[in-house]
Amino acid sequence: MIPSSKPMLAFSEGEVVVHPAHGVGRVERITEIAIAGEMLPVIEIALEEKQLRAKVPLAKVATVGLRRLASRAELDDACKIAQDRPRISRAVWARRSVDYMTKINSGQPNLVAEVVRDLGRRADGASYSERLIFERAVDRLVAELVALDGIDRETARHRLLRERAQPRVADPDTRVAA
Repeated sequence: MIPSSKPMLAFSEGEVVVHPAHGVGRVERITEIAIAGEMLPVIEIALEEKQLRAKVPLAKVATVGLRRLASRAELDDACKIAQDRPRISRAVWARRSVDYMTKINSGQPNLVAEVVRDLGRRADGASYSERLIFERAVDRLVAELVALDGIDRETARHRLLRERAQPRVADPDTRVAA
């Protein structure tokens, strides 16, 4: 492998980033660690929600899929996708669950929103594994909304799933007399 003269994506300490397999974190520092007698430059990321620390080699940032937070427009699009009508697949659950996890671990907001859309249709009557995957997808998008907007998790969750709420019944006291 030919060493790269510069990393493809430059991150700075304190910047909020998204690790596709683990979610939202903050760059703690960019340092070098000794591995097999050689110094390897890495980005250390604190993923506080999971109480996890990840080290990503600078040369593998693009391969891993480490990225900055999605833009406001990207997250708005993801929210719209999550609120669309679900697309029903006829594939067996084992295959669909693998597809859903692949979408979640891609780290792309639009793909994660597709999982929310497709599994949200049966949130009440879903199996345990469907609920787990649904909640994992919701948590990924909520974490990005929280980091981008600086809002609490409940507000972000409501924003993401607002169209999934039960339709409101008209108040009988507000009826117009004929």
